[in-house]
Amino acid sequence: MSAGFREHLTHTGRLWRWTGGVTNGSWHFLTIDGAAAEALSGTAVMRRLEGTARGFGAIKVEARIGSSTFSTSVFPSKADGGWLLPVKAAVRRAEDLGEGDEVEVSLQF
Repeated sequence: MSAGFREHLTHTGRLWRWTGGVTNGSWHFLTIDGAAAEALSGTAVMRRLEGTARGFGAIKVEARIGSSTFSTSVFPSKADGGWLLPVKAAVRRAEDLGEGDEVEVSLQF
């Protein structure tokens, strides 16, 4: 991937909560599926071929939901073949989002 070149996609999905793990923590995610997931998967394949892939197959992204922009990573979901975008509590508060809300996200990666 050439320096300065970034891909962009927009996706709409429902915010959902996962609870569990050793600490019984709670995290909110947006599942990215369909054509957007295919674009992310294509980028992941290219990065593996280039030797620039990140741990767990994650892709570092800049995400925008409403007026909130944040840096994070999306992770491949083995359960459904899509990608998982964690949505921080600060973003959920700023955008007045809760579990089950439909959310539009723009990603640059």
